[in-house]
Amino acid sequence: MRIKDILSPESMIMDLQATTKDEAINEMADLEVATGIVNNKEKFVESIWAREKESTTGIGGGIAMPHARNEYINKARVLFAKSEKGVDYDSLDQQPVHLFFMITAPAGADNTHLQALAKLSSLLINPDLVEKLKAAKTADEVIDLFSQAEADKDKEDAEREAKLAAKKEAEAKAASDEKPLIVGVTACINGIAHTYMAEEALIKAGEKRGVEVRIETNGSEGVKHELTADEIKRAKGVIIASDKQVKMARFDGKKLVKHPVVDGINKPDQLIDEILSGKGSVYHAEAGEASESSAASDGSVWSTIYRHLMSGISHMLPFVIGGGILMAISFLVEQYMGGAKSPAFIFLNSAGNLAFAFMVPVLAGYIAESIGDLPALMPGFVGGFMASITNSSLGGSYVVNANAKAASPAGFLGGIAIGFIAGYLILGLKKLFVKLPKNVEGMKPMLLYPIFGLLFVALIMYYIINPVFGALNGVITNFLNGMGTGNLVLLTTILAGMMSIDMGGPFNKAAYVFASGAFANDPTSKTSAILMASVMVGGMVAPLATAIATTFFKNKFTEDERRAGVSNWILGFSFITEGAIPFASADPLHVIVSSIVGSAVGGTLVGLWHVGVPAPHGGFWVIALSSNWLGYLGAVAVGSIVAALMMGFWKKPIEK
Repeated sequence: MRIKDILSPESMIMDLQATTKDEAINEMADLEVATGIVNNKEKFVESIWAREKESTTGIGGGIAMPHARNEYINKARVLFAKSEKGVDYDSLDQQPVHLFFMITAPAGADNTHLQALAKLSSLLINPDLVEKLKAAKTADEVIDLFSQAEADKDKEDAEREAKLAAKKEAEAKAASDEKPLIVGVTACINGIAHTYMAEEALIKAGEKRGVEVRIETNGSEGVKHELTADEIKRAKGVIIASDKQVKMARFDGKKLVKHPVVDGINKPDQLIDEILSGKGSVYHAEAGEASESSAASDGSVWSTIYRHLMSGISHMLPFVIGGGILMAISFLVEQYMGGAKSPAFIFLNSAGNLAFAFMVPVLAGYIAESIGDLPALMPGFVGGFMASITNSSLGGSYVVNANAKAASPAGFLGGIAIGFIAGYLILGLKKLFVKLPKNVEGMKPMLLYPIFGLLFVALIMYYIINPVFGALNGVITNFLNGMGTGNLVLLTTILAGMMSIDMGGPFNKAAYVFASGAFANDPTSKTSAILMASVMVGGMVAPLATAIATTFFKNKFTEDERRAGVSNWILGFSFITEGAIPFASADPLHVIVSSIVGSAVGGTLVGLWHVGVPAPHGGFWVIALSSNWLGYLGAVAVGSIVAALMMGFWKKPIEK
């Protein structure tokens, strides 16, 4: 696939009108929708902003490369936009952006699309091409420039590959006659653009210094140009320009420097100089294995725990949401379409239960994998399954709900516990086995980690986790089911209010996890349905409140905020709290406090009116499943209006 296949005149804006980053993203997103590249603008823009929060895609030199790869994109495409005046895009060099390349790829994009996108990214390292693009007047001129640059790059790459092949065929020269060799790895979170731009920049910087640089890329299409043991052995040093985990043990004993991937793009000379001058420290695999997997040194203990927990929960939520909603629909079918013997009820309920069967094992498995890497996945998964069976023996039968007649399983809490235990257990085994003879190295992942990991996890589950957490889980469930109205109202008020404290952050996630955990342990409980409704109402209030406030208090908001307020009607309706984040960022005191108050009011009404929603997501789309749909609607409406009025009267008018 050639670049011209993903670069089209219909996807070009030769005179971008935007003056701010938000306007630029929205103007480009509008064209993506109009040309059929994107099927859901709101979700697409949300994914673009999610990437921007990780690190700005304004890479410097007047270039920005916002990019996304997800199910809201229909086909691979590069949208080109040019701004004469320039846009403040929070670029790394703090300079305005004149050239935009919005890179989009569908979730199922094949390697040919990704290779074309990677080639486009690498071409932008050429300053001559960048200057010509800034001067281009027509879409056809842009395509011609890229076509010529691609042809030149192909020729250059072919010559480079030919030289490399010739070198590998020839006998190794004496060490004194060889060019210095530096090896490295480049990788970014999404793996579409930054990975390959850093590779190209480092190779070119090495050529200027007469240094041979070989880079392994770890992008969306997998590992390319994987470094060989001989290359690593001969290398003077190693450059890791990466924002994610890479295989590190192979670099044991080598001089090594680690930097973010953007430094590979913007500071390639500095990184190579650090190796040539001997500034890199010697990497020791024994000391680095644990940090490679657990990343324990990156932030506080609590932030590390939170990251591992969120890894498990993010993998688990599709099972909870899909299974929970199908089960809830099955109850409607049971009530209105033929009872428990209805084929539709049996099918939907069975499908929901099957999804739930994987819930705790997936939670535990991916917490463990986040900590101990791939060897921890299997023991974590099995430990999670043991937390879901009706007794402490390996022969127990699976149940979804913790109130089963047999002995209560450890369930959701036990799954979290064994996930962490399995992950750190594997880290311990890695340290324990690090001094084994090298001739048994291959036995570790294939034999030692699986056997000892499973053995110790099974023992811990059998004798500690299931008995202790099974009893604790039963106590919590019985407490929730026996909770009086006063305590229930207090709990729903707190949970709903927490949803608006940080709108998708730790407080929001903690409230949602608590409610979804209670729901997952006992999806048929009225109390768990009420708790689920409270967080749903609390999460809908903030975006709906900003939508209402921007409609009726126009003088209190900027033109951009009023436009964003329109989309928040849909986001709030769909239980997407993050729609209120731009407003909270611009005015945290008035927006956040007002939203917390409104959410808490909505949560109070949920508890008072015993509003239950037996589904873990969906907003108003699942209102038909509510035990009290009028109360559900009323709680959201009252909470949103309270927050909107408080926000509208409290905020000061915008000065013209």
